Amino acid sequence: MGDLFSARWRMRIDKMLANLGFGSRKEVKKILKDGAVRVNGQIVKDAKQQVDPENDVVTLNGETVEYKEFIYLMMNKPPGVVSATEDHQDETVIDLLEIEDLVFDPFPVGRLDKDTEGLLLITNDGQLAHRLLSPKKHVPKTYFAVIDGEVTERDIEAFKNGVTLDDGYKTKPGELKILKSGLTSDIELTITEGKFHQVKRMFQAVGKRVIYLKRISMGPLKLDETLELGEYRELTDEELQKLKEYQSQ
Repeated sequence: MGDLFSARWRMRIDKMLANLGFGSRKEVKKILKDGAVRVNGQIVKDAKQQVDPENDVVTLNGETVEYKEFIYLMMNKPPGVVSATEDHQDETVIDLLEIEDLVFDPFPVGRLDKDTEGLLLITNDGQLAHRLLSPKKHVPKTYFAVIDGEVTERDIEAFKNGVTLDDGYKTKPGELKILKSGLTSDIELTITEGKFHQVKRMFQAVGKRVIYLKRISMGPLKLDETLELGEYRELTDEELQKLKEYQSQ
């Protein structure tokens, strides 16, 4: 079993280094030719040389190269940017990434509306993304919103029972908390589905309008409030562990 696992993870040294952002395949071949790369202490110049990223020690100019297959990023998505890998009109969340993260071909997990801010998970782990987005998982997502109008106990009750949207769809129960009520109201809303413009349409259903919307959590993942709009960071080991435990339940 161990041999099988190990064989499955062998890859060409040039592919490994290119994947990690050390240059194009052509540039990596030159680095290899210059004798800058060692595998388990031995200089390797052949680009086709197979390595086991899990177990072989690869160094470049004496520095150990850490290989990882997957990347997990938390972004504080800014408004005006679309949650897509590419778009012909608008800037995308992928356009905000550094080159060393782009080489992993990551994509956003789900989407936030163009004018919505907040927590967005970006990864190249398709299996984890699929599980988090599966309607069967009912992953809770919590939003902070500013509402034009007074939000009342009646709205809390309506959301708890599910509201009927403009297309006739009745939503699953949502948990509405009023943080401040008045001419404009501050609220938190937790929902377990992600219909198009769902939060806005839920408030429309009770005669109110969302004027600011920000996602603050998704499952066990909470937005790092120290991230400025447009900034992102890798998930901590603890966050990643919680996420993997959550989506495997």
